[in-house]
Amino acid sequence: MQSNHGTTVIANARNLLTMAENAQDHIGLVTNGFLGIRGEKIVAVGTEKAVYEALGGPPEQVIDASGMTVLPGFVDAHTHVVFGGTRVAEYAASMTPEGYERFKSSGALKGLEATIRMTREADRENLKAQAKKRILDMLEHGTTTVESKSGYGLDIATELKQLMVNRELDEELPVDIVSTFLGAHGWPPEMTKEDYLHHLLEEMMPRIAATGLAEFCDIWCDEGHFSREESELVLSKGRALGMEPKIHTGAYSYIGGGDLAAEMKMVSTEHLNYTPPKTLKKLAEAGVPGVLLPGTDFSVRHPMPVKGRDLIDAGMTVALGTNCCPGAWITSMQLVMTLICRNHGLTVEEALRAATLGSARAIRRDSDRGSLEVGKLADIQIWDTPHYEDVIYHLGENQVTMVFKRGLMVIDRKKTQE
Repeated sequence: MQSNHGTTVIANARNLLTMAENAQDHIGLVTNGFLGIRGEKIVAVGTEKAVYEALGGPPEQVIDASGMTVLPGFVDAHTHVVFGGTRVAEYAASMTPEGYERFKSSGALKGLEATIRMTREADRENLKAQAKKRILDMLEHGTTTVESKSGYGLDIATELKQLMVNRELDEELPVDIVSTFLGAHGWPPEMTKEDYLHHLLEEMMPRIAATGLAEFCDIWCDEGHFSREESELVLSKGRALGMEPKIHTGAYSYIGGGDLAAEMKMVSTEHLNYTPPKTLKKLAEAGVPGVLLPGTDFSVRHPMPVKGRDLIDAGMTVALGTNCCPGAWITSMQLVMTLICRNHGLTVEEALRAATLGSARAIRRDSDRGSLEVGKLADIQIWDTPHYEDVIYHLGENQVTMVFKRGLMVIDRKKTQE
């Protein structure tokens, strides 16, 4: 990624949302705020005088943010953004019981099995082109860091193909992509679960780990998927191979995945719909963030929408993900915040923090992003609104006017519209 080694001041922001660690209001609101950038990093935040003194001279450019809102770039903590094809016919049919019954009786592949086939059949360049379009749309909506899981191949060749696409797009796009190996998303139709687990543990995981393409290892722990015991086996193996554990847990039942996450002090727990309050307390005490996916609950009309307020009350760090995937094709974190506030009990301030600093913690990137603080990366978005609450009020409207990635302006929608 190209870097801007000059200096920039963002001036006169109506609302500067720092998301600082110690912010009592969750968002670290500074009114009429200034921010100074040198190269990739933030060097000062606060008053005009403090920012100009920190820079030690006139900046090379000044961005007038009068009447606007400035905040960190979003961190999308849970996606499956690299996948082949579309399941639009299945999704459209699911809008009514009658339509879905007709779709099922048609004999067409559906769900994970359909996406596995389409992802296996797509060559790397085609898969990359599809994912690139989705990631650039995320950037247009203010997302500057994306976690991206594999899991739509369930064979060595396709899992490697997905992870290679992650690396190539990370190198080519002004978005940081963090890779997670999700070989335990399920098991392929051509193998039994037992045979696949053996293959996963003895062949696939060592091969994936040797490439260095995945930082994290994930599994789906739920009824009809993998048990707590199987999850511990897989994630312990991943940790031994250098891939730290994350877990899909409690999405459609609760079989102990959250308790395992607390015991292993995992990177994150994700979904959490059926996770009991006592387990949420354990996760909070263990410092394990919870990644909530309100877009998925909306897309599938989930019978038990996740209770976001329960995580807040338990003291957990809350993170957000779009879960961009064939079953929940969402690229806008702004839409995710609308849903988490309306349907799951968070305030707009809590949602903003979850989509920035909380999500950065859920992928172990909070040391250098997720908040506007001195020494952190200048990953910044600017909204053309004086009311940060508009993000959940102007339904479906993209608030973003500018995005900076590592100090370089990469989106300027005003210029594009002129």
